[in-house]
Amino acid sequence: MPLIDGRTDDLAEVARAARAWHDGAALNNISQAAPFVHLTGRFEAPDHDPARLTESEWQSLRQEAGELEYAWQETYQALIEAAHAEPALRALYPFTSHWALRFSTTTRPRLTVVGPCLTANSDGMYGVGRGMIGEDLGRFATAHEAVARAVRQLPSGLGPIRLGR
Repeated sequence: MPLIDGRTDDLAEVARAARAWHDGAALNNISQAAPFVHLTGRFEAPDHDPARLTESEWQSLRQEAGELEYAWQETYQALIEAAHAEPALRALYPFTSHWALRFSTTTRPRLTVVGPCLTANSDGMYGVGRGMIGEDLGRFATAHEAVARAVRQLPSGLGPIRLGR
C-alpha cells in the first residue's frame, strides 16, 4: 500500500525521494525533499486507532478515485462515493483488489472480509457479487442501487472495527 505517490519526469527528484525514504525521513519531510510527492493519507493515524485508520483508508480511496486516468474513472468514483455515503459501509474498513471494492471488520494487515464485492464496470454498470469476480447478486444502472444491494447483504451485529494484527 503506497504511503506516498506522485509523478515526475525528473529522475533526480525520484532519487531525492528515495534517498529521503532510505535515510528514515518522516513522510512530510519526503514531500519537502521532493515536491512531486504527496501523501496518500494511508496509515497516518499516529495511535493506530482502528476507526482513524478506517477513515484514512476511505480518504485515500476517494482521493485515488478522483485522480484516476482511465475511461471508467467517473463510474469508479461514483461507486466509491456512494459506498462512502452509506453509514453501514463507511463504518467498515474498505479495500480494493483489481478495482473491486471490498470491506473488512479489521484493518490491514490481516483483513477479515465481510459482505459482498462491488465493481464499477467499463460499460457504466455496477456489479455486486459474493466473490471477487461475478455479479451473482445483481447488475445495476447506478452506484446507489449497487450499494443498497450490498448493504442488504451485510450480516447484522458487525461491531466496531478492530486492528488486523
